[in-house]
Amino acid sequence: MMTRRLLLVATSSLAMASMAHAQAADPDLTVFDWAGFENQSLIEGYVEKYGKMPTYAFFGDDDEAFQKISSGFKADVAHPCSQMVGKYRDAGLIEPWDTSRIPEFANIAPRFLDAPTIKDDGGVWYIPTDYAYTAIAYNNEQVTAEEASTLQIFVDPKYAGRISLPDNSDDIWSLALLATGVSNWNTVTDEQFAAAAAWLRQAHANVRAYWADPSELAQLMKTGEVVVSFSWNDGVAAMRREGVPVTFNRTPDGGAATWFCGYVNFKDAPGSEDKAYDFINAWLEPRSAKGLLANFGYAHANDAAMAGITLEELKAADVDPVQGTLLSQTPLDPALRQRMLEEFELIKSGF
Repeated sequence: MMTRRLLLVATSSLAMASMAHAQAADPDLTVFDWAGFENQSLIEGYVEKYGKMPTYAFFGDDDEAFQKISSGFKADVAHPCSQMVGKYRDAGLIEPWDTSRIPEFANIAPRFLDAPTIKDDGGVWYIPTDYAYTAIAYNNEQVTAEEASTLQIFVDPKYAGRISLPDNSDDIWSLALLATGVSNWNTVTDEQFAAAAAWLRQAHANVRAYWADPSELAQLMKTGEVVVSFSWNDGVAAMRREGVPVTFNRTPDGGAATWFCGYVNFKDAPGSEDKAYDFINAWLEPRSAKGLLANFGYAHANDAAMAGITLEELKAADVDPVQGTLLSQTPLDPALRQRMLEEFELIKSGF
C-alpha cells in the first residue's frame, strides 16, 4: 500500500507536477516520501535538535518511487509500503537499520516485523511507522447502508459510471481478491488470479475515474459524479473536509484491506547517517502518534505510542480494530506483484 500512500490537498499538485521536486531545508538529509508527510508533527524531535525540517522529495505511488530510485535518484531514506521492501532488497538499493541506535524499535508491534523481507538473519531492513485501511467509502445520502454492505456494489449496474477506484495496483488487487473470496494474497493460485481479474474487468466497466490522490476523490464525490469508492482513511478525511456526507465501511461482505508503511535506509546515501537515525527516532516517538492521527487519520506502528490514544479517538478516525475479513497487504512476491501491475494496466486500457 501503499502503494500505500498520502497526497494531501495542499501538496498533491506539487507532487504531480514533479515527483522529484524537493523543498530545500536541511541539506544533510533527503527524505523521499508521499506528499503531505513533510509534516512537523511527525518528527518534532528532529526539528528540535536541528532547527529545521529535512529536505523532502515527493512521489505519487510506490511504483513511481521505485522506478525513480532505481534510475539513479539519490535520497537517504524513503517511505514505501511493506509490499515493496523485497523489491528494494532484490535491487540492492537498501541496507539494514542498526536497531541498537533506535530506542523505540522494541515497541514496534511484532506483527509488523513478521516477514523475512523485513527482518531476517541479515538484519532489520525496514522500520514500520504507520498503518490504516482501504475500504468502501460511500455518500450516505445517495447510497444505502445495505447497498454498501458488500463489495459487489462495485459491479452493480445501478452504479455504472458512479464509482471510483484507486489507481493503485496493491489496493485494486486487494479489492478484486476479496470480492472473489480470497483474503491472503500470498497464496493466490492461477485460477484465483484469473477470477479476480475477471471481476476487476466487470468493475472497470462501472468506473467513472480512477483516483490518484485523496483530494481528487474528494472532488469527484463532492460534485456527485461519484457516490462510492474504495478509499484510504485519509481519503475519507479529505471528503469530510470537503463536506461530503461520507460513511467508511470497513466490514462489508467480502472484507477490506489493511496495510502498513515505513522507512528504508538507502545504501551509499548522500547525506548524514546520524541524521537518518535522528529522523527515524523522531518518527517513532510517542508524540508523533498524535500528529499522525490528527493530520492523516492513520495509526502508529509503535504500540507504546498508541497507548496514549483513546479508543474513541481511533473510532473517530476509523482506525480502531474491526472484526471482519481483512486482506493484509503484507510483503508480496515481487514476481506476483509485477504480474498484478501489468494485468491492471491492461484492464485500465480496456483489454
